[in-house]
Amino acid sequence: TQGLFVLGPIVIAFALTAFQDNLLYFYSPSDVYARKAPKDRVFRVGGMVPEGSFNRPSGSLEAHFELTDFAHNVKVSYTGVLPDLFREGQGVIARGRMTSDGVFIAEEVLAKHDENYMPPEVADSLKKQHQQPANPQPTT
Repeated sequence: TQGLFVLGPIVIAFALTAFQDNLLYFYSPSDVYARKAPKDRVFRVGGMVPEGSFNRPSGSLEAHFELTDFAHNVKVSYTGVLPDLFREGQGVIARGRMTSDGVFIAEEVLAKHDENYMPPEVADSLKKQHQQPANPQPTT
């Protein structure tokens, strides 16, 4: 029974550490600009894709775009097939890491499959900046 009292807290500590390591936190472009986002971990960043920021060379799967919360922008690079509803003027969330040169390398880009939807994290981030997108999308 004494072993249980010693091993119990150790097992709990390991479980909490593993849980903490697997959490994916959401950061706005302003959070990234303020260096609140982790440098050595995967996290999510979201915002609107500004008009004119999307660039994909013809025949390539490599895409470059920005995410904004209307206060700051984050440059994003993604290689792969983007969601069908991905486009400029839409709210999206990207999962990945920041590089030392300030570019977010996305492993995944998410867009909800409903044109009347904006990811809640993006809507909250935009509200914090006290600005609304040109064509506000209701959240669900």
